[in-house]
Amino acid sequence: MNNNQHMQPQEKETEISQLGEFGLIHHLTDGIEPKNSSTLKGIGDDAAILTYPDTDVVVSTDLLLEGVHFDLTYVPLKHLGYKSAVVNISDICAMNATPRQITVSLGISKRFTVEHMEQLYDGIRLACQVYGVDLVGGDTTASRQGLVISVTAIGDAPRNTVVRRDGAHDTDLICVSGDLGAAYMGLQVLEREKAASAGRPDFIPKFDGKEYLVERQLKPEARKDIVEALAKAGIKPTSMIDVSDGLSSELLHICKASNTGCRVYEDRIPIDYQTAVMAEELNMNLVTAALNGGEDYELLFTVPLTDHERVSSMKGVHVIGRITRPELGCALVTRDDQEMPLQAQGWNHMA
Repeated sequence: MNNNQHMQPQEKETEISQLGEFGLIHHLTDGIEPKNSSTLKGIGDDAAILTYPDTDVVVSTDLLLEGVHFDLTYVPLKHLGYKSAVVNISDICAMNATPRQITVSLGISKRFTVEHMEQLYDGIRLACQVYGVDLVGGDTTASRQGLVISVTAIGDAPRNTVVRRDGAHDTDLICVSGDLGAAYMGLQVLEREKAASAGRPDFIPKFDGKEYLVERQLKPEARKDIVEALAKAGIKPTSMIDVSDGLSSELLHICKASNTGCRVYEDRIPIDYQTAVMAEELNMNLVTAALNGGEDYELLFTVPLTDHERVSSMKGVHVIGRITRPELGCALVTRDDQEMPLQAQGWNHMA
């Protein structure tokens, strides 16, 4: 796993300067046609034209920097393109909305070729195809600091159905989709293999029995399916957020915004078997990893107590606790009924 091995060499490499900025954009976006009726005009003008006559619009932006948010030693460019789009699509889903469009802007250093950017855009295009999203614009510029990716996602929801962080109430149930901690454990696997590969160009990484963890880190999915299932079940969450920085951090965001407390139960936190095995291998506290790992991109949401039966029967959704009055604070209830204060120990981008 030598440096940048996933920037796969091609037989014929094309310097980006040969195409220029506009030539590169045209090359990477050629053949993209809008699929959503809200996209009146996509790529090819000074700005995209979007129309939303009867809905509320939600917008989210993320900035990803090489060396801070991703490591090209073990992240294939196609996976990086897919993940860059998905993490923004996830933010739209976390508003109980449907993702419709994205824009992609790139800062590109001289070591990247046109072929490298094609790999990145293969992943972006795949994400757009999987989630029914239109790529409607963006920008490119030179970078002296490696690869920089900025994605803006736009979505919509019928009036009065958008869900924010600040609507949780005392006695609401706390729910989460999927399982937690796997992406963080996948990162540990990748970092371990990277360290083992140092100075060994013929090194072959060992992912046996850890495939799920690696996939959760390299190729996360946005839970658009959960948003659709909630609508089908007739459930409107009172608050919602996606788990990007860890369950503890996200739950504290909801409680702070809603002016509530919470109780989350250790024995109800959903954890995959591979995550548990990896935590044991690393001598790491499993619950700590699930609470603080981050990058799971699952949906954390609250629903009224009256929805207990309906939400409990939903596939892939787990009831893990309850919202309380603010004066009770935010705590994890352990397996032996001890209460431990919840702390935001997720990854701090600015640290």
